[in-house]
Amino acid sequence: MSATVPNPGPSPIRRPLAAAALLAALISLVFGLLLAGAGAASAHAALTGSDPSDGAVVDTAPKQVTLSFSEAIALGDDSIRVLDPSGKRADTQAEPRDLTEGGTVRYGVSLHSGLPDGTYTVAWQAISADSHPISGAFTFSVGAPSETTVALPSQEAGGGPVGVVYDIARYTAYGGFVLLVGGSAFVLVCWRGGATALPMQRLVVRGWLALTAATLVMLLLRNPYTGSGKFADAFDLAGLQSVLDTKPGAALVSRLLLLGAAALFIAVLFGTYAGREDEREKKDLTFGLAVGGGVVATGIAATWAMSEHASTGIQTGIAMPVDVLHLLAVAAWLGGLASLLVALYRTPDIGSAAVRRFSAVAFGSVVVLTATGIYQSWRQVGSWSALTGTRYGQLLILKVALIAVLLAVACFSRRWTGRLTDSAVAPEEAPGEEAESGSASEDASADVAPERAAQLARQRAALTATKKKRIRDADPERSGLRRSVLAEAAVAVVLLAVTTMLTSTEPGRTEEEAANGTPSASAPAAGGPVNLKMPFDTGGQNGKGTVRIDIEPGRTGSNDLHVWIDGSDGKPMDVPELKLALTLESKDIGPLPVVPDRLAEGHWSASAVQIPMAGDWRIDVTVRTSDIDQVTIDKNAKIG
Repeated sequence: MSATVPNPGPSPIRRPLAAAALLAALISLVFGLLLAGAGAASAHAALTGSDPSDGAVVDTAPKQVTLSFSEAIALGDDSIRVLDPSGKRADTQAEPRDLTEGGTVRYGVSLHSGLPDGTYTVAWQAISADSHPISGAFTFSVGAPSETTVALPSQEAGGGPVGVVYDIARYTAYGGFVLLVGGSAFVLVCWRGGATALPMQRLVVRGWLALTAATLVMLLLRNPYTGSGKFADAFDLAGLQSVLDTKPGAALVSRLLLLGAAALFIAVLFGTYAGREDEREKKDLTFGLAVGGGVVATGIAATWAMSEHASTGIQTGIAMPVDVLHLLAVAAWLGGLASLLVALYRTPDIGSAAVRRFSAVAFGSVVVLTATGIYQSWRQVGSWSALTGTRYGQLLILKVALIAVLLAVACFSRRWTGRLTDSAVAPEEAPGEEAESGSASEDASADVAPERAAQLARQRAALTATKKKRIRDADPERSGLRRSVLAEAAVAVVLLAVTTMLTSTEPGRTEEEAANGTPSASAPAAGGPVNLKMPFDTGGQNGKGTVRIDIEPGRTGSNDLHVWIDGSDGKPMDVPELKLALTLESKDIGPLPVVPDRLAEGHWSASAVQIPMAGDWRIDVTVRTSDIDQVTIDKNAKIG
């Protein structure tokens, strides 16, 4: 007696195709709107003031123009330009001088003497400490305003075609990370049988490919993205070398190295692990893969935390680990959601237990996202006015609304999960059918060539899988769950895009403080920072110079440390190696090593430098100017 199969309705092949087309259209629409309306990326640092100020009219020509910023920045040789009314350079075209003092970040350029009356244009471009390019322009007048042939730049730094491609790569990188980490976690934690499912393998591998390709594109475009804006400069070896010496460049290279380890993890997960049949061996391998994969995933997430918003501003020592947890929770939730959608539409074997396990994982991820999101929101916004009156705050409100919608849809998914059964997993065959099928298979195997027998076996396997899938598709609980998960995935696509936009938008706290002309909240109170000048001489050629050190806020706990090295000619000086150490001899503490990162030529920084106790600290600085020329100098400073 043959089993009666309920009418499955529309073709099971058409439904996945329709779902895929819907998601593809939605992704295209969302990213099209984002790229068309977002404009160039803003950044964490902002111009807080200038002398002369924007629109000012001064009686006599100033000797210099100075610009103040809310955060540490990196400037190049031609980063500040002053143009007279005819468009000619009014500055001496020397490298901007670093006039930073205390908690105020300030740079200046000298002007030619005897400048005539008229309106002058100041155009500037820099790189914020959180990796984003920033730019702007303003005017001032000497004597009285006049006509000027200089047009203010219409394109901000990081804009144009290069900026569009870079932003696409940024979005793709986040999407690839979510699929790679979330898909792998779904297989290990929720559905171990998914390791043998080809659709699941493709999902994770495509996530790895997307993240790797996007990282390579970002690394190559980093130089033109922060500089000329020309695609040809992507292959400038000198520019690429300068990128590798920066914090964002080091983060991208670290990500590529970690992706190499991730490739090995994928090979083991879908190779050795998928082929294991002994449950004890598989359990041990699951633990090892979970630990190794967790370390790699955490490292990849840290490459974002160490180079973007979390790495600068207030409480960086807390913000970076929180940012890593936030990214991992996003990947576990949204990547697992994508995996569940693929499993429900493309595989016939996933059971209710795996769906319920993912439901628990999703709940835990939401708890982590809530806790870390609240902290991040406070840190980046800081006030109700910044929440409602800045672009960052408005995007944050949109993100919260999308999360609320996603949770509402997830509630319906949980209801369908509760009703889900495995009764339709394996259709039963009548004993006679099974025996008849078995004897027919034996007869066929005996009468045909081995190649034909193998072909028949594959056909029978495909037919069996099709039958099982048809029965699953006819299950109303499973169909309801698929529709609900598809709706979740659609909202998640928009949510992920908005989240990515937040990483490239100036935080509300900084934007509001810049608009008020005040330094960032990370700037310490007057008298707090420690400022030191220390001459050195390594004894070799070009071995003389001066080390300038700023420690902010100059008290116990977490501090930001900036180091500038000037050569004997007063210009920024690069050295092959720079190391610092802090020692409190009265309490027998230290030396505490500090290895700063190079931000620009002659400028290094280190965030979250921990000073455990107030006192008279000795600061040792080791400067190496060649393979053999090195010197260590020291100076004491009261901290705390």
